[in-house]
Amino acid sequence: MTPRPSSSGPDPKKTAEEKSAAKKAAPPQKAVAKKTTTEKPAVKKAAAKKATTEKSAAKKAVAKKTSAKTVAAKAVAKKTAGKTTAAKTPAAKRTAAKKTPAGKPAARTTVRKAVPAEVAVSPSLDAVDRERLLSGTHHDPHSVLGAHRVPGGVAFRAFKPYALAVTVLSGELRAELHDDGDGFFSGLLPIQEVPVHRLLVTYEGTAQEVDDPYRFLPTLGDLDLHLIGEGRHEQLWQALGAEPMTHEGVEGTRFTVWAPNARGVRVAGGFNFWDGTGHPMRSLGGTGVWELFLPGIGAGELYKFEITRPDGSRTFRADPLARRTEVPPATSSVVHTSHYTWGDEEWLARRAQAPAHEAPLSVYEVHLPSWRPGLTYRQLAEQLPAYVADLGFTHVELMPVAEHPFGGSWGYQVTGFYAPTARLGDPDDFKYLVDRLHQAGIGVLMDWVPAHFPRDDWALAEFDGRPLYEHSDPLRAAHPDWGTLEFDFGRREVRNFLVANAVYWCEEFHIDGLRVDAVASMLYLDYSREPGQWTPNEHGGRENLDAVAFLQEMNATVYRRVPGVVTVAEESTAWDGVTRATHHKGPSGFGGLGFGLKWNMGWMHDSLEYMSREPVHRKYHHGEMTFSMVYAYSENYVLPISHDEVVHGKKSLVSKMPGDWWQQRANERAYLGFMWAHPGKQLLFMGQEFAQGAEWSEAHGPDWWLLDPEYGAAADHRGMRDLVRDLNTVYRVTPALWQRDTHPSGFAWVVGDAAEDNVLAFLRLDADGAPLLAVSNFAPVVRPDYRLGVPDDVPAWIEVLNTDAARYGGGDVGNPDPVKPEPQGWHGRPASIRLNLPPLATVWLRPA
Repeated sequence: MTPRPSSSGPDPKKTAEEKSAAKKAAPPQKAVAKKTTTEKPAVKKAAAKKATTEKSAAKKAVAKKTSAKTVAAKAVAKKTAGKTTAAKTPAAKRTAAKKTPAGKPAARTTVRKAVPAEVAVSPSLDAVDRERLLSGTHHDPHSVLGAHRVPGGVAFRAFKPYALAVTVLSGELRAELHDDGDGFFSGLLPIQEVPVHRLLVTYEGTAQEVDDPYRFLPTLGDLDLHLIGEGRHEQLWQALGAEPMTHEGVEGTRFTVWAPNARGVRVAGGFNFWDGTGHPMRSLGGTGVWELFLPGIGAGELYKFEITRPDGSRTFRADPLARRTEVPPATSSVVHTSHYTWGDEEWLARRAQAPAHEAPLSVYEVHLPSWRPGLTYRQLAEQLPAYVADLGFTHVELMPVAEHPFGGSWGYQVTGFYAPTARLGDPDDFKYLVDRLHQAGIGVLMDWVPAHFPRDDWALAEFDGRPLYEHSDPLRAAHPDWGTLEFDFGRREVRNFLVANAVYWCEEFHIDGLRVDAVASMLYLDYSREPGQWTPNEHGGRENLDAVAFLQEMNATVYRRVPGVVTVAEESTAWDGVTRATHHKGPSGFGGLGFGLKWNMGWMHDSLEYMSREPVHRKYHHGEMTFSMVYAYSENYVLPISHDEVVHGKKSLVSKMPGDWWQQRANERAYLGFMWAHPGKQLLFMGQEFAQGAEWSEAHGPDWWLLDPEYGAAADHRGMRDLVRDLNTVYRVTPALWQRDTHPSGFAWVVGDAAEDNVLAFLRLDADGAPLLAVSNFAPVVRPDYRLGVPDDVPAWIEVLNTDAARYGGGDVGNPDPVKPEPQGWHGRPASIRLNLPPLATVWLRPA
């Protein structure tokens, strides 16, 4: 993890001068040139037969109004003195229709026959509703805006800031509303039923015919709201966020957001010049969800939510469930619709044939932005699958691809949990990359970061003015190491947000597994905290019970919904039961966390510590290479040589090794041979497969030039890559190396105490007992005729891999001929063989 500064992304809010200019230049709502809905016959009939009666009722209502609100019956068709504009004359209307801003569809010019609307009153808003709408604090704008049946007819109200006039259109009905000031327009039509209608909105220089957003019913049903309230909506992204859809026969986008502490929420975007005043959202019951359907808004539009905080201040926030974002440092959310058609059906059908811990799994870890700097998702799809398939890895693991504002965080400080980073393309482009990897026979794991999030003031931090996604207790909210905020795992809506997010990546993007980052920081209340900086749990312990429950729920949900996926924990402590089933309790009293695999951080630290020592000193640290077998079956392990081990002064893998250049490469080859034979799955970070000497930098990625044939030492680096390819090739076709990784019957020491010789030898066994013998000599000398005990039921052994082979850059010391056992017992076994052990090398042998 790398601490990061706040994002420098721009805030889309306009200055007062820009808003004034926008006001004069163009309307804040896009034109939608659609055919007006035909008026229902019943409405026409009612309007014709009851005109006199309705007029009388309307006149009675006038008497109850103040003189300031009274207008003549014919005032519906014209403005009061001083408000008349040129656009209201026939000539002006024709001119306005022609002066459409660039890029805006022209308004319809069809002249409808005006139905006499001899209403005597403009049913304007009361002062309270008016002020709440203006200040952005109205919880139910649909109850006062739009069309509503009232005594005397149907009241129409519209809130169109910057508009000069608003006319209701429905079939032949054409009624201009009264201008009530501040962008409010209203009118009372003497009709019995609320008609399907549109609005003709006139601005300075143009007129637009649009659907009224406040005539629509809510787009979320009771089941969605119930599941959200319970924190059990497993496909939350289908209920919250921006969703293009057809609602009540009209195309548009549904905007929904969870903001329970907000006094009001409005939608702002490019379609209204980032002024959300005219687009207030409604609150849906007690769920804290706000909703608004905006007709005519489609994919590609930029937007944010303008939230009025409890203290009355306002904040512009990116959508927590945005499926797409702007390219950083810009911070807006983008309305998105996926049009991708998958082609990986065969891969999905076979990936669940065997659980991950009983199948071959060797992982190539990749930071996509720097693997080949400058390439997009689609360009990467033309190179990465071929490269990984050639090297024989079964999977890639992508460092976080969810949107993050600061590239130097490598993706581990996420602001867009539901959006692949826009730096490399759009979400469908990322799907294409995953699809191509699957079609090449390569699984896709993805780093997932549910432990914390950054403090950027346009993202999740105090989202609606109070702690929401973070814990309300400052001691529980602030992450002590990374300057970030920790999620409140005890809040059901926050757990829902994260659990659904895990499901989202697996279901929508066909991700095959999630490597969950920083699990230890989630599990312990005192993680990186001093006494007095943390509060014990209800039992007086240091365990974060909320985080435990969250991880159990996440794993159980993902495994239930998406067969064939695997979850992997980066957990660096001895927590009991990380990969145990959630319903099986261990000695600690907790059920398992439910992960499929766990990174073996202990093995990584111990083995690298051993390998970094001069061979003459290794005999004093022999236990660092054998201790892992004491706990090898306590969890289902992955052996990780990850990005964290080759940055920040830790040196690259080959540079950790002692000796000259030849010895460094020999040590790395011997180490990789030992690693691939050791129980557990393998993970290797990019660049280490060809012995890159420099640390990894996200700025320029791997030093691919080392493989250029024009480079003098290219053969040395190509030799290392050839070894990795052969390790994967032999590994995949040898069940003894992976089938019983998590069972003691799959491993047996031949000699584990030859510290003086720096030699380690062991057998790996498959489910049928077929063996593979792995021998590592970590001394820089040849050991001829080195005797090792072996089973007596193998007639001969042949060498299938030797890291000292000349094609890898070694000295070519080995055992080219089959090696036959001798009846002399050794190492507690009835037979033995004599091998030539090359210096700083690992050899694998199998039955001939």
